Amino acid sequence: MSTAHSQRPSITVSTLDLERLEALMAQAPRAALPYVEALETELARASVVEPEQMPADVATMNSVVRYRDLATQQEHRVTLVYPQHLASTEGGISVLAPVGSALLGLRVGQSIHWQVPGGHLIELELLGIDYQPEAAGEYHR
Repeated sequence: MSTAHSQRPSITVSTLDLERLEALMAQAPRAALPYVEALETELARASVVEPEQMPADVATMNSVVRYRDLATQQEHRVTLVYPQHLASTEGGISVLAPVGSALLGLRVGQSIHWQVPGGHLIELELLGIDYQPEAAGEYHR
């Protein structure tokens, strides 16, 4: 599952998101292992900041984001959520899903090539953030 690092833009995550994601990954079912490993690799290279220092143009957990699939040129609007909140979030996408893992930590205007378990490659560009908890002063959701 190696991908050239030149195709990996720098990413930023908050200490709070990182703590929650590490707990999630530790409890993930065995079937989710390829997705957990991809997310672990991504988090290992992230810049980590306090939630209060999070730039407003970064996709964080519970953010509502707009992105373009560069293969199809289709635009999507999703809320990046933990798997346990998927059923209760309209337009939600799990952080363990390949698109969710790829979007986490991206800045508006960045694009990423993401290897999906099974070998498929997706290419996404973050177009905008319609809501970010940190920018709204919500640090403990």
